[in-house]
Amino acid sequence: MALRDLPENERPREKLLDKGAQSLSDAELVAIFLRTGVKGKSAVDLAHELLRKFGSLGGIAAADRAKFMEIVGLGQAKFVQLQAAVELVRRALTQEMKGTDNLSSPQAVRKYLQLNLQHKPVEVFMGIFLDAQNRLISAQELFSGTLTQTSVYPREVVKSALGHNAASVIFAHNHPSGVAEPSRADEVLTQSLKQALALVDVRVLDHFIVGHGSTLSFAERGLL
Repeated sequence: MALRDLPENERPREKLLDKGAQSLSDAELVAIFLRTGVKGKSAVDLAHELLRKFGSLGGIAAADRAKFMEIVGLGQAKFVQLQAAVELVRRALTQEMKGTDNLSSPQAVRKYLQLNLQHKPVEVFMGIFLDAQNRLISAQELFSGTLTQTSVYPREVVKSALGHNAASVIFAHNHPSGVAEPSRADEVLTQSLKQALALVDVRVLDHFIVGHGSTLSFAERGLL
């Protein structure tokens, strides 16, 4: 059924205007982004197909061009629009982190990490470097590895912290398995980095592990 054939109050655009974006399902939000369907499929049908193929909104956002364009009706123009939308969200979160105390208000940090790390196919280790007021200086992917591990070198981390003139740092890495639980190696690494950075007066505020749909904080777990 084409969207124009639906009752007006069930059409995604009209529903958004009437009840707000939060009232829409994931598929309805994606349908608004897609705008149009193809012969035999409405925009909502295409949205459901995207969600089935990539598993979630995050999976769609992280999709590579070739896989995205495997769905009939989704070409390069739609992929470009998607990447622009994801980058808008990334930049908005970055600006929020630059203007706020990320220790007392860590929501933007969690959202930023989920957007950037949740769907990485390999382990990636990231450093978020902060000034004395816990505002963002820079967020960088420092190391990347395999499906199950990443080699992290404390000496290089210290060099990066000093290079950014950071007062503190938040670490994060993803678990491609999707389970946001720390291993013993994660705990040992965190303590090693904390000790190395203490020698140059840089505090480690937290270490996040990002899984599929969840983020674990070492500080909240009492592991720092």
